[in-house]
Amino acid sequence: MIELYTFTTPNGRKPAIMLEEVGLPYQIKMINISKGEQFSPEFIAINPNSKIPAIVDRETNITVFESGAILIYLAEKTGQFLPSDTQARFRVIEWLMFQMGGVGPMFGQLSHFRKAAPTQIDYAINRYHNETLRLLGVLDRQLENNEFIAGSYSIADMATYPWVAALSYLEIAPTDYSQVQRWVQTMEERPAVQRGMALAQE
Repeated sequence: MIELYTFTTPNGRKPAIMLEEVGLPYQIKMINISKGEQFSPEFIAINPNSKIPAIVDRETNITVFESGAILIYLAEKTGQFLPSDTQARFRVIEWLMFQMGGVGPMFGQLSHFRKAAPTQIDYAINRYHNETLRLLGVLDRQLENNEFIAGSYSIADMATYPWVAALSYLEIAPTDYSQVQRWVQTMEERPAVQRGMALAQE
């Protein structure tokens, strides 16, 4: 049994999608970050960085934090959605890192400065808005010749989709990115994606 410590954020939804795709039994344990539950001693023992998500695999007694690391762990545990061929494997990993180092942080900063900052700072909003659009352009070009981000469906798609799905919250309509729109529609049609997104909202 996998224990998934998560909340209703894009990062929190990634492992729920993966767990639904691979069919592993799991139990959701909500960590309400709006109430500071991530700073409890019990959760710090699981993730010393006090961030969701994290998992505890009760079958192996392995604990993993950081969403990208969780996806890699689950892919290796099940032999799914991360190729064994070296070239194909690192193609998936590089696009996973693109999400972890680019899409997530930049979209997240735009969300903070546009929605949560006590003072509206035009420079910050414009900086992260423009970087979000640039990253969408990179993604759109990658998807021109690929059905999914790294070619075949993989953990790179599962990592990126929840962030792109949140664009409306960021007041961005990806109408200028036709390939991203096509990919989003494809992702939305996957039953496991639907279940993973819905479970993390409960």
